[in-house]
Amino acid sequence: MGILEKISDIEKEIARTQKNKATEYHLGLLKAKLAKYRSQLLEPPKKSEKGEGFDVLKSGDARVALIGFPSVGKSTLLSTLTATESEAASYEFTTLTCIPGVIAYKGANIQLLDLPGIIEGASQGKGRGRQVIAVARTADLVLMMLDATKQDVQRGLLEKELESVGIRLNKRKPNIYFKVKKGGGLSFNSTCPLTHIDEKLVQMILHEYKLFNAEVLFREDCTADELIDVISANRVYLPCVYVYNKIDQISIEEVDRIARQPNSVVLANALVVLSSTAEDGEIEVRISVGCNMKLNLDYLLEQLWEYLSLIRVYTKKPGQTPDFDDGLILRRGVSVEHVCHSIHRTLASDFKYGLVWGTSTKYSPQRVGLHHVMADEDVIQVIKK
Repeated sequence: MGILEKISDIEKEIARTQKNKATEYHLGLLKAKLAKYRSQLLEPPKKSEKGEGFDVLKSGDARVALIGFPSVGKSTLLSTLTATESEAASYEFTTLTCIPGVIAYKGANIQLLDLPGIIEGASQGKGRGRQVIAVARTADLVLMMLDATKQDVQRGLLEKELESVGIRLNKRKPNIYFKVKKGGGLSFNSTCPLTHIDEKLVQMILHEYKLFNAEVLFREDCTADELIDVISANRVYLPCVYVYNKIDQISIEEVDRIARQPNSVVLANALVVLSSTAEDGEIEVRISVGCNMKLNLDYLLEQLWEYLSLIRVYTKKPGQTPDFDDGLILRRGVSVEHVCHSIHRTLASDFKYGLVWGTSTKYSPQRVGLHHVMADEDVIQVIKK
């Protein structure tokens, strides 16, 4: 029996097993086996065949993976946001490889990857699905494009495919300390009451991974699935923005409902009025959505900037005005030490103090050290020893 058959059998058994107190140990064991088989499925083959390269070199200040089902408008969005022309047509699978583009926004270069459409079963290798998902794992953010008329179905299927290969969307890493030991058995502790798991279930899951000596500390009330994620140590936690296209085919009430969902953007790129003559001789007016006038794309770019946690830091030389034309693009939460490293690798060792103007200080300019946390659009002047 192959790995795909084993995965299918376990999924069917989980589906038909009732979830209650008596079956939680059995379900936990099945989930551990399922995660182990899926990890084996994602391992690259020992004999790699020569073929066309799929992934592209990572460049710019951040990478965004544009994924979705075929014919939802990914290539059109790439051509609209970037200077790259990606072929768009009315038939499915127009894009067959990874097409990169660069979004220039607020001084940052954001790499946008137009990936081929994902189909159901992509995590098992259908339709070059493994290659597409492997590229998505290297991104800093996932831009999931959905058809507004099929948004719930498509979103559920795509999330399931990504979950099965270890990509967790809009989730944070479980606060569980886990360390494999050479001996001493299982050391199990928790700093809070646990309602989803106990020591017996933890031991059964570890035994499935052939781990008999380990230290496990729960710092929050986590589930068996989250423990399996920590043990596997190959999970990727990515922010995700859901973009809904083709909103001309649904009611305005449905558009309003979708737009109010968390992490969602309704893409009304353009309004193209098409007129035709009805049977009674009156002019019938229809409104469709295209990608020409770039309406609402500014809000989408703002969301990308926010979810990527990017900030701009400007530098200033003594006696001169700040250089606002060429700022440093960094991640939110960086310290002065990170700024020094981004300017020059030896600047941090020669650092004496810094003068900072901006929202991260109580007054301007403020004298700061290496551990001061910078904010967006701060200005820094570095004084060397």
